[in-house]
Amino acid sequence: MNTKTKISQEKVKNKTLNILIRFSLSALVVTSFFYIAPIFINFVDKNFNNKEFTNNSKIILDKTLNKGKTFKEDDKKVQRDDIDLLYDILEENNSEINLVRYTTSEINALFKEVKYDLEEVRNTKLVKPIDIGLLPNEIKNIGNSNKRKEMFIKIVLPLIVKENNKIRLDRKRLFMILAKNSNTDIEKKWLQKKYKQYGVRQNDLSTLKIRMDEIPVSLAIAQAAKETGWGTSRFALKGNALFGQWTWSGKGLKPKNAEKGQEHKVMKFHSLQLSVRAYLRNLNTHSSYKNLRKARTKLRNRNKPLDSLVLSNHLDKYAETGTEYINVLQKIIKQNDLKDFDEARLLPSSKDLESLI
Repeated sequence: MNTKTKISQEKVKNKTLNILIRFSLSALVVTSFFYIAPIFINFVDKNFNNKEFTNNSKIILDKTLNKGKTFKEDDKKVQRDDIDLLYDILEENNSEINLVRYTTSEINALFKEVKYDLEEVRNTKLVKPIDIGLLPNEIKNIGNSNKRKEMFIKIVLPLIVKENNKIRLDRKRLFMILAKNSNTDIEKKWLQKKYKQYGVRQNDLSTLKIRMDEIPVSLAIAQAAKETGWGTSRFALKGNALFGQWTWSGKGLKPKNAEKGQEHKVMKFHSLQLSVRAYLRNLNTHSSYKNLRKARTKLRNRNKPLDSLVLSNHLDKYAETGTEYINVLQKIIKQNDLKDFDEARLLPSSKDLESLI
Protein backbone atom coordinates (compact mmCIF):
# COMPACT_ATOMS: atom_id res chain seq x y z
CA MET A 1 0.00 0.00 0.00
CA ASN A 2 1.48 3.33 -1.04
CA THR A 3 1.80 6.44 1.12
CA LYS A 4 -1.04 8.34 -0.61
CA THR A 5 -3.49 5.51 0.09
CA LYS A 6 -2.53 5.45 3.77
CA ILE A 7 -3.06 9.20 4.09
CA SER A 8 -6.46 8.96 2.40
CA GLN A 9 -7.61 6.17 4.71
CA GLU A 10 -6.42 8.13 7.76
CA LYS A 11 -8.41 11.19 6.66
CA VAL A 12 -11.58 9.11 6.21
CA LYS A 13 -11.10 7.54 9.62
CA ASN A 14 -10.61 10.94 11.29
CA LYS A 15 -13.60 12.40 9.48
CA THR A 16 -15.82 9.53 10.58
CA LEU A 17 -14.61 9.90 14.18
CA ASN A 18 -15.33 13.64 14.14
CA ILE A 19 -18.86 13.01 12.85
CA LEU A 20 -19.50 10.48 15.60
CA ILE A 21 -18.20 12.86 18.29
CA ARG A 22 -20.30 15.77 17.02
CA PHE A 23 -23.37 13.56 16.77
CA SER A 24 -22.85 12.33 20.33
CA LEU A 25 -22.38 15.87 21.64
CA SER A 26 -25.50 17.05 19.79
CA ALA A 27 -27.52 14.16 21.21
CA LEU A 28 -26.22 14.97 24.68
CA VAL A 29 -27.18 18.65 24.33
CA VAL A 30 -30.67 17.82 23.05
CA THR A 31 -31.23 15.27 25.81
CA SER A 32 -29.96 17.69 28.44
CA PHE A 33 -32.22 20.45 27.12
CA PHE A 34 -35.37 18.38 27.43
CA TYR A 35 -34.31 17.27 30.91
CA ILE A 36 -33.24 20.69 32.21
CA ALA A 37 -35.92 22.84 30.52
CA PRO A 38 -38.85 21.74 32.75
CA ILE A 39 -36.73 22.30 35.85
CA PHE A 40 -35.71 25.77 34.64
CA ILE A 41 -39.26 26.75 33.69
CA ASN A 42 -40.55 25.59 37.05
CA PHE A 43 -37.84 27.64 38.81
CA VAL A 44 -38.70 30.79 36.84
CA ASP A 45 -42.40 30.29 37.42
CA LYS A 46 -41.93 30.03 41.16
CA ASN A 47 -39.47 32.86 41.56
CA PHE A 48 -40.45 35.40 38.94
CA ASN A 49 -43.93 34.87 37.54
CA ASN A 50 -45.81 33.74 40.60
CA LYS A 51 -48.03 36.45 42.09
CA GLU A 52 -48.52 34.61 45.35
CA PHE A 53 -47.42 36.59 48.39
CA THR A 54 -44.95 34.14 49.85
CA ASN A 55 -41.62 33.97 51.63
CA ASN A 56 -41.55 37.41 53.25
CA SER A 57 -44.99 37.33 54.88
CA LYS A 58 -43.67 35.72 58.06
CA ILE A 59 -40.81 38.21 58.22
CA ILE A 60 -43.24 41.11 57.84
CA LEU A 61 -45.44 39.76 60.61
CA ASP A 62 -42.44 39.35 62.91
CA LYS A 63 -41.41 42.95 62.30
CA THR A 64 -44.99 44.08 62.83
CA LEU A 65 -45.15 42.45 66.23
CA ASN A 66 -41.67 43.64 67.19
CA LYS A 67 -42.21 46.64 69.44
CA GLY A 68 -38.68 47.92 68.87
CA LYS A 69 -39.11 48.30 65.13
CA THR A 70 -41.56 50.22 63.00
CA PHE A 71 -42.35 50.11 59.33
CA LYS A 72 -41.36 53.02 57.15
CA GLU A 73 -43.98 54.02 54.65
CA ASP A 74 -42.68 53.53 51.14
CA ASP A 75 -41.77 56.86 49.57
CA LYS A 76 -42.11 55.28 46.13
CA LYS A 77 -45.85 55.03 46.54
CA VAL A 78 -48.18 54.88 43.60
CA GLN A 79 -49.08 58.42 42.58
CA ARG A 80 -52.79 58.68 41.88
CA ASP A 81 -55.39 61.43 41.76
CA ASP A 82 -58.66 61.40 43.68
CA ILE A 83 -60.49 59.52 40.91
CA ASP A 84 -58.09 56.57 41.22
CA LEU A 85 -58.02 56.44 45.01
CA LEU A 86 -61.75 57.00 45.45
CA TYR A 87 -62.88 54.92 42.47
CA ASP A 88 -65.17 52.69 44.56
CA ILE A 89 -66.63 55.69 46.41
CA LEU A 90 -67.19 57.63 43.21
CA GLU A 91 -68.94 54.63 41.64
CA GLU A 92 -71.35 54.56 44.56
CA ASN A 93 -71.57 58.34 44.35
CA ASN A 94 -73.46 57.94 41.08
CA SER A 95 -76.25 56.06 42.82
CA GLU A 96 -79.72 56.77 41.46
CA ILE A 97 -81.34 56.01 44.81
CA ASN A 98 -83.00 59.15 46.14
CA LEU A 99 -82.36 59.59 49.85
CA VAL A 100 -84.99 61.14 52.08
CA ARG A 101 -84.10 64.40 53.77
CA TYR A 102 -85.81 64.36 57.14
CA THR A 103 -86.62 67.43 59.18
CA THR A 104 -85.06 68.04 62.58
CA SER A 105 -88.36 67.24 64.29
CA GLU A 106 -88.62 63.92 62.43
CA ILE A 107 -85.04 63.01 63.34
CA ASN A 108 -85.57 63.96 66.97
CA ALA A 109 -88.68 61.81 67.03
CA LEU A 110 -86.68 58.90 65.62
CA PHE A 111 -83.93 59.35 68.22
CA LYS A 112 -86.55 59.41 70.97
CA GLU A 113 -88.27 56.31 69.58
CA VAL A 114 -85.06 54.25 69.59
CA LYS A 115 -83.83 55.84 72.86
CA TYR A 116 -80.68 57.23 71.28
CA ASP A 117 -79.02 59.32 73.99
CA LEU A 118 -75.44 60.66 73.89
CA GLU A 119 -74.95 60.42 77.64
CA GLU A 120 -75.80 56.75 77.48
CA VAL A 121 -73.30 56.32 74.64
CA ARG A 122 -70.61 58.01 76.71
CA ASN A 123 -71.24 55.54 79.53
CA THR A 124 -71.89 52.31 77.65
CA LYS A 125 -69.78 52.99 74.51
CA LEU A 126 -72.61 51.52 72.44
CA VAL A 127 -74.10 53.43 69.50
CA LYS A 128 -77.46 52.91 67.83
CA PRO A 129 -76.87 51.92 64.16
CA ILE A 130 -78.85 54.83 62.72
CA ASP A 131 -77.96 55.81 59.16
CA ILE A 132 -79.12 59.33 58.35
CA GLY A 133 -78.16 59.97 54.74
CA LEU A 134 -78.65 63.74 54.60
CA LEU A 135 -78.44 66.56 57.13
CA PRO A 136 -81.74 68.31 57.88
CA ASN A 137 -81.93 71.79 56.34
CA GLU A 138 -83.38 73.10 59.60
CA ILE A 139 -80.20 72.31 61.54
CA LYS A 140 -78.94 75.81 60.78
CA ASN A 141 -82.07 77.21 62.43
CA ILE A 142 -81.48 75.53 65.78
CA GLY A 143 -80.75 78.54 67.97
CA ASN A 144 -79.41 76.64 70.95
CA SER A 145 -75.79 75.77 70.10
CA ASN A 146 -75.73 72.78 72.48
CA LYS A 147 -78.82 71.28 70.85
CA ARG A 148 -77.40 71.90 67.39
CA LYS A 149 -74.14 70.20 68.38
CA GLU A 150 -76.04 67.28 69.91
CA MET A 151 -78.07 66.81 66.73
CA PHE A 152 -74.94 66.92 64.58
CA ILE A 153 -72.98 64.46 66.73
CA LYS A 154 -75.90 62.02 66.86
CA ILE A 155 -76.08 62.01 63.06
CA VAL A 156 -72.37 61.65 62.23
CA LEU A 157 -71.28 59.42 65.14
CA PRO A 158 -72.82 56.15 63.82
CA LEU A 159 -71.46 56.87 60.33
CA ILE A 160 -67.89 57.34 61.58
CA VAL A 161 -68.03 54.28 63.83
CA LYS A 162 -69.41 52.21 60.94
CA GLU A 163 -66.58 53.17 58.56
CA ASN A 164 -63.94 52.64 61.23
CA ASN A 165 -65.43 49.23 61.88
CA LYS A 166 -65.00 48.31 58.20
CA ILE A 167 -61.35 49.32 58.35
CA ARG A 168 -60.88 47.36 61.58
CA LEU A 169 -62.24 44.21 59.92
CA ASP A 170 -60.05 44.78 56.85
CA ARG A 171 -57.01 45.26 59.08
CA LYS A 172 -57.77 42.03 60.90
CA ARG A 173 -58.00 40.20 57.60
CA LEU A 174 -54.70 41.72 56.48
CA PHE A 175 -52.97 40.40 59.59
CA MET A 176 -54.39 36.95 58.92
CA ILE A 177 -52.96 37.10 55.40
CA LEU A 178 -49.59 38.27 56.71
CA ALA A 179 -49.44 35.25 59.00
CA LYS A 180 -49.76 32.82 56.10
CA ASN A 181 -47.07 31.48 53.78
CA SER A 182 -49.35 31.54 50.74
CA ASN A 183 -52.73 32.93 49.86
CA THR A 184 -55.89 31.80 48.13
CA ASP A 185 -57.12 33.38 44.90
CA ILE A 186 -59.82 35.20 46.87
CA GLU A 187 -57.22 36.64 49.24
CA LYS A 188 -55.03 37.73 46.32
CA LYS A 189 -57.95 39.48 44.62
CA TRP A 190 -58.83 41.18 47.91
CA LEU A 191 -55.24 42.42 48.26
CA GLN A 192 -55.26 43.76 44.70
CA LYS A 193 -58.38 45.75 45.53
CA LYS A 194 -56.84 47.16 48.73
CA TYR A 195 -53.59 48.12 46.98
CA LYS A 196 -55.67 50.23 44.61
CA GLN A 197 -57.84 51.79 47.31
CA TYR A 198 -54.87 52.79 49.45
CA GLY A 199 -52.58 53.89 46.61
CA VAL A 200 -49.95 51.27 47.43
CA ARG A 201 -47.57 49.48 45.07
CA GLN A 202 -48.39 45.84 44.46
CA ASN A 203 -46.94 43.50 47.09
CA ASP A 204 -46.01 46.40 49.41
CA LEU A 205 -47.70 44.86 52.42
CA SER A 206 -45.81 46.94 54.98
CA THR A 207 -47.11 50.25 53.57
CA LEU A 208 -50.60 48.80 53.24
CA LYS A 209 -50.54 47.91 56.93
CA ILE A 210 -49.58 51.48 57.87
CA ARG A 211 -52.33 53.02 55.77
CA MET A 212 -55.13 50.58 56.51
CA ASP A 213 -56.02 51.83 59.97
CA GLU A 214 -58.66 53.78 61.87
CA ILE A 215 -58.95 57.47 62.68
CA PRO A 216 -60.12 58.32 66.23
CA VAL A 217 -63.84 59.06 66.32
CA SER A 218 -63.25 62.24 68.32
CA LEU A 219 -60.87 63.60 65.69
CA ALA A 220 -63.30 62.85 62.86
CA ILE A 221 -66.20 64.53 64.69
CA ALA A 222 -64.05 67.57 65.48
CA GLN A 223 -62.97 67.97 61.85
CA ALA A 224 -66.52 67.54 60.59
CA ALA A 225 -67.72 70.14 63.10
CA LYS A 226 -64.99 72.59 62.12
CA GLU A 227 -65.40 72.13 58.37
CA THR A 228 -69.21 72.44 58.39
CA GLY A 229 -69.92 74.79 61.30
CA TRP A 230 -71.61 71.89 63.09
CA GLY A 231 -73.56 70.95 59.97
CA THR A 232 -74.70 74.39 58.84
CA SER A 233 -72.42 75.04 55.85
CA ARG A 234 -73.59 75.14 52.22
CA PHE A 235 -71.16 72.33 51.35
CA ALA A 236 -72.66 70.09 54.05
CA LEU A 237 -76.30 70.78 53.23
CA LYS A 238 -76.03 70.81 49.43
CA GLY A 239 -73.14 68.43 48.86
CA ASN A 240 -73.07 66.20 51.97
CA ALA A 241 -69.45 67.31 52.31
CA LEU A 242 -68.58 66.93 55.99
CA PHE A 243 -64.82 67.42 55.66
CA GLY A 244 -64.34 70.00 52.92
CA GLN A 245 -62.30 67.75 50.64
CA TRP A 246 -61.09 69.43 47.47
CA THR A 247 -61.29 67.98 43.99
CA TRP A 248 -60.05 69.08 40.58
CA SER A 249 -61.68 66.28 38.63
CA GLY A 250 -64.75 65.03 40.48
CA LYS A 251 -68.19 66.48 41.12
CA GLY A 252 -68.18 69.36 43.54
CA LEU A 253 -69.35 72.78 44.66
CA LYS A 254 -67.36 75.89 43.79
CA PRO A 255 -66.42 77.97 46.85
CA LYS A 256 -68.01 81.41 46.69
CA ASN A 257 -64.89 83.12 47.98
CA ALA A 258 -62.47 81.29 45.69
CA GLU A 259 -59.72 83.51 44.33
CA LYS A 260 -59.30 84.02 40.61
CA GLY A 261 -57.38 81.15 39.06
CA GLN A 262 -58.35 78.63 41.73
CA GLU A 263 -60.05 75.79 39.91
CA HIS A 264 -60.70 73.45 42.82
CA LYS A 265 -64.15 72.50 44.08
CA VAL A 266 -65.36 70.98 47.32
CA MET A 267 -66.17 67.36 46.57
CA LYS A 268 -69.87 66.52 46.51
CA PHE A 269 -71.24 63.21 47.81
CA HIS A 270 -74.43 61.24 47.37
CA SER A 271 -74.67 60.69 51.14
CA LEU A 272 -73.00 61.62 54.40
CA GLN A 273 -71.72 58.04 54.70
CA LEU A 274 -69.67 58.36 51.50
CA SER A 275 -68.24 61.64 52.74
CA VAL A 276 -66.97 59.92 55.89
CA ARG A 277 -65.49 57.07 53.85
CA ALA A 278 -63.68 59.47 51.52
CA TYR A 279 -62.33 61.43 54.49
CA LEU A 280 -60.80 58.31 56.06
CA ARG A 281 -59.33 57.32 52.69
CA ASN A 282 -57.87 60.81 52.34
CA LEU A 283 -56.07 60.76 55.70
CA ASN A 284 -54.88 57.22 55.05
CA THR A 285 -53.39 57.89 51.61
CA HIS A 286 -52.46 61.52 51.00
CA SER A 287 -48.78 62.42 51.37
CA SER A 288 -49.70 65.49 53.45
CA TYR A 289 -50.75 63.21 56.32
CA LYS A 290 -47.80 60.85 56.26
CA ASN A 291 -46.63 62.11 59.67
CA LEU A 292 -50.08 61.42 61.12
CA ARG A 293 -49.83 57.83 59.92
CA LYS A 294 -46.32 57.57 61.31
CA ALA A 295 -47.49 58.81 64.73
CA ARG A 296 -50.41 56.38 64.61
CA THR A 297 -48.04 53.48 63.88
CA LYS A 298 -45.90 54.43 66.87
CA LEU A 299 -48.96 54.35 69.13
CA ARG A 300 -49.90 50.93 67.74
CA ASN A 301 -46.42 49.55 68.31
CA ARG A 302 -46.51 50.72 71.91
CA ASN A 303 -49.95 49.16 72.45
CA LYS A 304 -51.41 52.58 73.19
CA PRO A 305 -54.87 53.78 72.11
CA LEU A 306 -55.12 56.11 69.15
CA ASP A 307 -55.09 59.56 70.73
CA SER A 308 -56.87 62.29 68.76
CA LEU A 309 -54.95 65.06 70.55
CA VAL A 310 -51.64 63.46 69.55
CA LEU A 311 -52.63 62.74 65.96
CA SER A 312 -54.22 66.15 65.43
CA ASN A 313 -50.76 67.70 65.78
CA HIS A 314 -50.00 66.37 62.32
CA LEU A 315 -52.97 68.00 60.55
CA ASP A 316 -51.33 71.37 59.98
CA LYS A 317 -51.54 70.77 56.22
CA TYR A 318 -55.28 70.08 56.26
CA ALA A 319 -56.08 73.80 56.24
CA GLU A 320 -54.29 76.98 55.23
CA THR A 321 -54.30 78.18 58.84
CA GLY A 322 -51.83 75.44 59.83
CA THR A 323 -51.13 75.33 63.57
CA GLU A 324 -54.15 77.52 64.26
CA TYR A 325 -56.31 74.80 62.69
CA ILE A 326 -54.76 72.24 65.05
CA ASN A 327 -55.52 74.46 68.06
CA VAL A 328 -59.15 74.80 66.98
CA LEU A 329 -59.54 71.03 66.57
CA GLN A 330 -58.06 70.30 69.97
CA LYS A 331 -60.31 72.93 71.55
CA ILE A 332 -63.40 71.33 69.97
CA ILE A 333 -62.33 67.88 71.20
CA LYS A 334 -61.73 69.05 74.78
CA GLN A 335 -64.71 71.40 75.16
CA ASN A 336 -67.18 68.82 73.88
CA ASP A 337 -65.61 65.76 75.58
CA LEU A 338 -65.43 64.03 72.21
CA LYS A 339 -62.84 61.49 73.37
CA ASP A 340 -65.71 59.81 75.24
CA PHE A 341 -66.76 58.40 71.85
CA ASP A 342 -63.39 56.93 70.82
CA GLU A 343 -64.21 53.46 72.12
CA ALA A 344 -67.78 53.48 70.82
CA ARG A 345 -69.05 50.40 68.99
CA LEU A 346 -72.17 49.92 66.88
CA LEU A 347 -75.04 47.87 68.23
CA PRO A 348 -76.35 45.23 65.79
CA SER A 349 -79.10 46.60 63.56
CA SER A 350 -82.58 45.18 63.79
CA LYS A 351 -85.54 45.02 61.41
CA ASP A 352 -87.56 47.16 63.80
CA LEU A 353 -84.90 49.89 63.72
CA GLU A 354 -84.53 49.70 59.95
CA SER A 355 -88.26 50.11 59.50
CA LEU A 356 -88.17 53.34 61.46
CA ILE A 357 -85.46 54.93 59.32
